[in-house]
Amino acid sequence: MYVSSSADENLTRKDVQNMKIEYTDAMTQKAKKVRLEKIAEFKTADSPTSIYRNGQTRFMTIKADIKDGYIVSDVSKEVEKIVNNLDKPSGYEFEMDGENEATTEAMGQVLLMMALGILLMYLIMVAQFQSLLSPFIILFTIPLAFTGGFLGLWISGSDVSVIAMIGFVMLAGIIVNNGIVLVDYINQLRRGGMEKKEAIREAGMTRLRPILMTALTTVLGLLPMVVGGSMGTDMTRPMAIVTIGGLIYGTLLTLFVVPCIYDLFNRKKDITEKNEDDE
Repeated sequence: MYVSSSADENLTRKDVQNMKIEYTDAMTQKAKKVRLEKIAEFKTADSPTSIYRNGQTRFMTIKADIKDGYIVSDVSKEVEKIVNNLDKPSGYEFEMDGENEATTEAMGQVLLMMALGILLMYLIMVAQFQSLLSPFIILFTIPLAFTGGFLGLWISGSDVSVIAMIGFVMLAGIIVNNGIVLVDYINQLRRGGMEKKEAIREAGMTRLRPILMTALTTVLGLLPMVVGGSMGTDMTRPMAIVTIGGLIYGTLLTLFVVPCIYDLFNRKKDITEKNEDDE
């Protein structure tokens, strides 16, 4: 409810123009009055209904909704290009905020989490293998898996989002198991006196089934997240696509690439328990 007094006066543009201002004449030193329209110019212009400040600096917020089928990050990049090309007045600054800022910050945190995870995995494997070389060879499975994850996103038409990046973090922890199983068994065979190339062939044939079983069970377990239509599936689908694509591609290439890298970096034909530390 709005309460007003009958004595209140609603000023119009004409009333303001007719207002008189008292002044003292410089020549006669007498008080005189002049109408406001004689000394002021009246223009019709747009003005904000409210003025907001942050740190004693005025700011204005411009909001927009994104049409279905578009990605926040892609739209933000295009908007940023347009804004940067604008000839803005002196003293004005533009700043992107909202969902784009939150997405960028979350992406940075996920990348940091991935880097720390890979570093911790390497340190743990170094402690278990008592060697710097074998864990380094095993880490080659990660870029192979990441390639498969990006291929999965490309084939499915999905974008690289925060949820998809979480899938890459999961993938990094899963795919190294294949390399660990393969490299560890090769080392075991060589410690028993088997020649290097023969040990690589034997490990590839012996560990083929457990590697495929591990990858297949994980893929089948994540498959409902891709084909399901329940509530929330759209959010988790990129994570499942990344993991499935990375596991399929990474597992197949691990069986070929990791033995080649092992053969390239290990120049000794035979190792035993005695000279294991020397490797």
